[in-house]
Amino acid sequence: MPVRGHTDGLPGYAGRTLFRLRVREQVNPEVMTRTGTMAVSVDAWGVDLAADLGVPPDPAGVVVFAHGSGSSRRSGRNQAVAESLRRDGYATLLLDLLTEREEREDRVTGRLRFDIGLLAERVAASVEWTSRAPATRGLPIGLFGASTGAAAALVAAAGTYLVRAVVSRGGRPDLAGRALSRVRAPTLLVVGGDDEEVLELNRAAAEELAVLWRLEVVEGATHLFVEPGALDQVAHLAGSWFRDFL
Repeated sequence: MPVRGHTDGLPGYAGRTLFRLRVREQVNPEVMTRTGTMAVSVDAWGVDLAADLGVPPDPAGVVVFAHGSGSSRRSGRNQAVAESLRRDGYATLLLDLLTEREEREDRVTGRLRFDIGLLAERVAASVEWTSRAPATRGLPIGLFGASTGAAAALVAAAGTYLVRAVVSRGGRPDLAGRALSRVRAPTLLVVGGDDEEVLELNRAAAEELAVLWRLEVVEGATHLFVEPGALDQVAHLAGSWFRDFL
């Protein structure tokens, strides 16, 4: 699988001035009322990323979602987990890590979905945005990453103390490279028992982590957790992890 971008150390954002982000919320109250989320624009160092922010009453924390290769904030699997977390009392931010123009390019080339350095920069920017946005300011922050998004989440977590916990669903933590040893947040790796290749990659990557970590295997589940009840187990495990550390 091709890998591009800088993943061996901390992502490129580490050398930047982190608090240059402009916090802008573009809210449609009717949409928020109907779905429980509101459309927002996350300014990631001059690149506007479309996102959906859901904030339950008196949230205990906020979880930022990093989707996997070829997916988006509209991923039904991530939306299901996010809805479960909101019921548990956590705010959620699901965002597109690529702009519409970049997504069109990526559908042809498949290049940007494996640019872990770029994706990690944007996850980090979303963390900074979340820490300052009026609806989520001051809340402890967790990251939930799927597939290549898990690698981006881990690289981002290696570069900031703002992230308090990370959950990876069917992730590729191996793509985080040497940044794995610099991750600062407790990390939960959830893998399907029938996703054998990814399971072995997770086992190897976990040994590189220098923080508290746990590997949970959902027996009978494949990579996308489409089996009955599999995604419910992921949501339960994620909720428990965030309750422990957020």
